Amino acid sequence: METEKFPLAPPHNTIQNDHHEVSQGTEEELGRKMPRKRIIQCIAFAAFVVLLIVVVLVFTVVVFRFKTPKFRLREALIKSSSIASSFTTNNTEKYSVNLLLDAEFTINNRNYGRFKYEPGSVVFSYRGFALGRAFIDDGRVRGRSSEKINTVVVLNSAGLDGRAESQLGRDVEAGVLTLTSYAELEGKVRVLGIKKKKSPKLSCSMDFVIAPGSHSIQNFKCL
Repeated sequence: METEKFPLAPPHNTIQNDHHEVSQGTEEELGRKMPRKRIIQCIAFAAFVVLLIVVVLVFTVVVFRFKTPKFRLREALIKSSSIASSFTTNNTEKYSVNLLLDAEFTINNRNYGRFKYEPGSVVFSYRGFALGRAFIDDGRVRGRSSEKINTVVVLNSAGLDGRAESQLGRDVEAGVLTLTSYAELEGKVRVLGIKKKKSPKLSCSMDFVIAPGSHSIQNFKCL
C-alpha cells in the first residue's frame, strides 16, 4: 500500500515572514523614539536660547549701565599760613588770612569703560566768597580704577566785602574758619565705542583751626 506524500512548505518563507515582522517592530520602535528625541533636542535648544538671552541682558545691564564717577577732596595740608590784622580809619580791627594748601583730589571711575574729562577748577570759599581755586588739568581714568590729582591752592581773604570781613574777624578770634569747596568736571564715559556725558561734582567742607602756635585743617566732610 502506497502512502501519499505531501510536499513540505519551503522553510525560507517562514524566515522571510519572521524577518518582515521584526523589521516592522523595529520601525515602529524607531518611530516612537524619534519624536521623543526631537522633543528633547528642542527643549535643550530652547533652554540654551533662554540662557543666552539672560547672559546678554545681564551683560548689557552691568556693562552698559553708565555711572557718574566720584570726585572727592581727600586731603588738604597746610604748607604755609598767615593771619594779619590792621586797623581801619575808624579804629576797627581788620583781619586778613592767607593759606597755601597742598590738596589731593581723587576721581573714582566705577564704569567698565574709560572716563575722559576736560580741564576744570575747584573753588574754595568762605561764607560764599571765593578765596581761591585749584586748577585741574584734563585727563582720563581707566575703567574700574581711580586717579589721584595733587595740586597747590593759594587762598586769601582779599576779596571779602565789609560784612564778610566783620564775620572773618569774629571767626578768627573764635579760632575756627569753615571753608567749602565746590567743582563740577565735564567729561564722557566710553564703553565699547558708546559715549555718554557724565559730570561728577565735588562738594566738601573743612575747618581751618587756629590754635596758639599752630594752624591745621580738620573735620573733612564731602557729600
